[in-house]
Amino acid sequence: MCGIVGIYNNEEASTLAYQCLYALQHRGQEGVGISTYNGSKIYSEKGHGLVSEVFSNRKKLQKLHGKFAIGHNRYSTHGEKSSINIQPLVFNYKDSQIAIAHNGNLVDLDPIKHRLEEKGALFQTTSDTEYIIHLFAHSKESTIEGKILDALRQVKGAYSLVILFNDKMIVARDKYGFRPLCIGRLNDTVIFASETCALDLLGAEYERDVDPGEMILLDTNQVKSYKIDDPQPRHCIFEYVYFSRPDSRIFGEYVDKTRRKIGKILALEKPVEGADIVISVPDSSNTIALGYSQRSDARFEIGLIRNHYIGRTFIHPTQEMRDLSVKIKFNSIGGVLNQQKVVIVDDSIVRGTTLKKLVRMIRDKKPAEIHIRIGSPPVKYPCIYGMDFPSEEELIANQREVAQIREYLEVDSLEYITVKGLIDSTSLPADHFCTACFTGKYLDSEENY
Repeated sequence: MCGIVGIYNNEEASTLAYQCLYALQHRGQEGVGISTYNGSKIYSEKGHGLVSEVFSNRKKLQKLHGKFAIGHNRYSTHGEKSSINIQPLVFNYKDSQIAIAHNGNLVDLDPIKHRLEEKGALFQTTSDTEYIIHLFAHSKESTIEGKILDALRQVKGAYSLVILFNDKMIVARDKYGFRPLCIGRLNDTVIFASETCALDLLGAEYERDVDPGEMILLDTNQVKSYKIDDPQPRHCIFEYVYFSRPDSRIFGEYVDKTRRKIGKILALEKPVEGADIVISVPDSSNTIALGYSQRSDARFEIGLIRNHYIGRTFIHPTQEMRDLSVKIKFNSIGGVLNQQKVVIVDDSIVRGTTLKKLVRMIRDKKPAEIHIRIGSPPVKYPCIYGMDFPSEEELIANQREVAQIREYLEVDSLEYITVKGLIDSTSLPADHFCTACFTGKYLDSEENY
């Protein structure tokens, strides 16, 4: 998870980075940071909370001088939720500073940590991102780009990176291309962002994606591309299912178009005969539900209303309030649901607790039947590459069969899209995606299920 941005060659670099991070807020809500370079030093501002909270004071942006900026929205999957881990991370290196922002998760780091500590490395954070900087600092290569290439060739896992070193900006993407990373241009300004929705906000033109296994160096004299490793695309399929914004284009395809196709294939694979209405669990499954309705005889209806004004720090001081948490976020519409054969379409089931509460809420409106259709296969295994899935024990599909989950949810039927159906929703070959959370087959790790 997490969202990253790089702005190269703009007098308002910090403001553009701030605007991009606003567009990428869905990728991380724990913390945000921006670092800039002005010709002599790196300036940084960061803190816990949303973009609007951390940069509520315009003066913070005004302190970030320079034509070069990188930014990061944090959702922690490796390292504690501490201020020391809020990115960009900034380190002193010889007579300069280097700043780095990372989306993804590195794996199998213990041998690298042992080797670095034997050389005297002192870790300042608990973030996996710091390993890249230590490998960079210990590299025998003579150039900055050579040192970073050397470092990246030693790590495994998922990374989309933006790095600021003096007036150089370096971006890189792992050979599998797990996480999205695109390139855009606004006049003479080059922009890097996790998703194209950030480019749209600025009115920038999308040029292309950073290729899997590619590193790009920008400085005042050149733009140069390097190969870290041979590309072996294994994109995270869950970016299409849930994580990316529907108005973004990732992995070469529009998210909204792919989600609609997920819904259509789900309807063909798992129809509900005689259904009256199809409703979504807003907002992430809206377009999947639309696609499902388009391939069924049931009309799409808005049966659940989401309250968009719930603060992320909402505190539930008592058990009674915790039980009300779903009602605070959602409400059902009795006039739509009453006496109807309802198909609820959701993008995924992780723990199942929220969906169970939603079903009870819908049941109170006295529908004739409730059927659930899910736009991803059962999530059985935790993600080691940066998607914040819980442990095996907390994943309901790891602990129960589909029939048992249906009983737990107290619905008339429950069906999931197949792995093949999900991949067929895209135009890319099946071996271009990582499906480890469904299949347990991990890359770059000793751990397979």
